[in-house]
Amino acid sequence: MTGGMTASATPVAACRACGGRLGATFCDLGTQPVANSYIPPEDAAAPEPRFPLRAVVCESCRLVQLDTVVDAEAIFSDYAYFSSASASWLDHAARFAQAMTARLGLGARSFVVEVASNDGYLLRNFVASGIPCLGIEPAANVAAVAREAGVPTETVFLGAATAGDIVARHGHADLVAANNVFAHVPAINDFTAGLAALAGPRGVVSIEQPHLVRMVDGVQFDTIYHEHYAYWSLYAMEAMLARHGLRVFDVERLPTHGGSIRVLSSAADRGASAMLEQVRAEEAARGIATDGFYQGFEARVRATLAGFRAWLSQARAEGRRIGAYGAAAKGNTFLNAAGVTAADILAVADRSPAKQGRLLPGSRIPVVTPEALLALPLDDILVLPWNIGAEVAAQLRSGGFRGRILTAVPEMRELLPWRG
Repeated sequence: MTGGMTASATPVAACRACGGRLGATFCDLGTQPVANSYIPPEDAAAPEPRFPLRAVVCESCRLVQLDTVVDAEAIFSDYAYFSSASASWLDHAARFAQAMTARLGLGARSFVVEVASNDGYLLRNFVASGIPCLGIEPAANVAAVAREAGVPTETVFLGAATAGDIVARHGHADLVAANNVFAHVPAINDFTAGLAALAGPRGVVSIEQPHLVRMVDGVQFDTIYHEHYAYWSLYAMEAMLARHGLRVFDVERLPTHGGSIRVLSSAADRGASAMLEQVRAEEAARGIATDGFYQGFEARVRATLAGFRAWLSQARAEGRRIGAYGAAAKGNTFLNAAGVTAADILAVADRSPAKQGRLLPGSRIPVVTPEALLALPLDDILVLPWNIGAEVAAQLRSGGFRGRILTAVPEMRELLPWRG
């Protein structure tokens, strides 16, 4: 969301997945603006809406989820995130397309659907291979970019009804990809019913999502923001898929987003891979179905924030000039949780033209091009999207930056120190 549509929020009374009782608080980050609501400079003095940002745990299915829902239409109808802005993400998408094409034997008579297809970053690989495909992308501005790139894309929200319409016109899909979207869906049952309807009796549904276990291990609290309604373990995801007739048959660990899992399911019984059994066992050993797994996370978050504030206070006392890289949603969660303002960080760079020239929500830090950031007399650059920290640090060094490059999650750490 880049301004224009006003968001509204609704408290959640029960688990969005199973209807169970919402129990203990997993992490409370106070009230924050919507993380992708970048502010035009002319609105810099205007107040912005803030909503509770608190994740709680379902006592039944153990899904971690926000207990206040911001209207999805307001967030996603005009979206500022373009997947093609990251070179590493494009490489990841290309590898996925190649692997699934080989595994499922996809070809000219196959049909691939991606849900939340963004700017066509993934489906362009299938287009290039001559494999029929369709993107489903609710953000009109992003879908337009995909269509201009030659990727067939429909601007709708997926649900059982829209899936039925697509199947009536195109038939069932051999592969339905839902990569990094499961967290973004408030009406998760209708969405999952749509995935099952698209795949039909024989198609494969591939869901890629940050893994809750890795999130806990890495204190990745900045993954919590209003666009992410839920945070998934394999345990919770299997229960969700089973409600809609989808059986998980394989899982793959991925390094993306600080540690993700790719979960493959189908209405057909395809057995269970060794890796699936291994991840199930590991989650069980960690106590994923018990209260103990979720306790203590917020205290570790507070320690991470305290460490950053101490570093920032010392850096400012020394007169160091600080910039940041990556105007991503997770960075906005972090900055607002830490109470950072434009008095602390001079500017943040981002490659997305949709964000450049605007201000970050909450902190009101100006967003500039990477070239403009490197032209500033900076001593330190804080990389906010730590999950691509190595890629960003290499770019900054190749651009001539000689100061310190740092990340703050799970603790302050210097990247690629300058050796002179």
